[in-house]
Amino acid sequence: MNVEFVDVRAELFGAAYRMLGSRADAEDVVQEAWLRWDRVDRAGVEEPRAYLFRMVSRLAIDQMRKITARRESYVGPWLPDPLLTGPEVDSELAESVSMALLVVLESLDPVERAVFVLHEAFGFEHAEIAQMIGRTERATRQLGYRARRYVEARRPRHRPSLGEHREVTERFLAAALGGDLTVLTQLLAPDVVFWADADGTAETPRELISGMLPVAGYLCSVTWAWPTDAEVRPALVNSGPGAVITSRGRPAMVVSLDIAGDRIHAVRFILNSVKIAHLG
Repeated sequence: MNVEFVDVRAELFGAAYRMLGSRADAEDVVQEAWLRWDRVDRAGVEEPRAYLFRMVSRLAIDQMRKITARRESYVGPWLPDPLLTGPEVDSELAESVSMALLVVLESLDPVERAVFVLHEAFGFEHAEIAQMIGRTERATRQLGYRARRYVEARRPRHRPSLGEHREVTERFLAAALGGDLTVLTQLLAPDVVFWADADGTAETPRELISGMLPVAGYLCSVTWAWPTDAEVRPALVNSGPGAVITSRGRPAMVVSLDIAGDRIHAVRFILNSVKIAHLG
């Protein structure tokens, strides 16, 4: 593999994943970019990194358009594929891969999403992005402005302080497994939202559940569904508080939380085995 591609492969995957929200689709895009790069006359490429980002961006935009129908037929809420990250991730990059932000980005037009990711997460100027996506610089700035305004209006106001949230995460998981309504109502924010992504493979709500009492009540009503041999491993999920739940050594669920202070504002359960198999 060409050294220049190896040097930026992780960045290319990161860009594709932020645009697509799918680990498998991002890997496919990066693999296709490598195959195309292998056929390129490198002598005529002055800026390999920008060239590769242009290739990946256009492939990702095409892929985003193709998977729209797939997302529309998805059973129940759709969430991005979870990634386990380390505490050493830069705070700005960490926020750009957060589950909350990726959910917001999912509502953007594919080109707007690409512009937002390339500018906000990877620092490309709008003139560079314009060349990558085949638009004028003025049009690209307008796309970036619209995307940023949309995201800022929906971005969580509180960014997680991971060290402070380990205890809240562990208390929540213990209360959810044990069906402790009192503790759950102490931990959940009044406006908490609950998501369960299973694509119809498990008995989960087909719509979001909102509000402290409805979410706490639902969690207490499904304690029977937890694996009897469940092992809980707290983890950083997309650079935020969460956990991996395993059964018989295999991942059964990934939990992702949005926490502000000592209250949980979003609870996301990802049970779709296709999305969590790589964590085993």
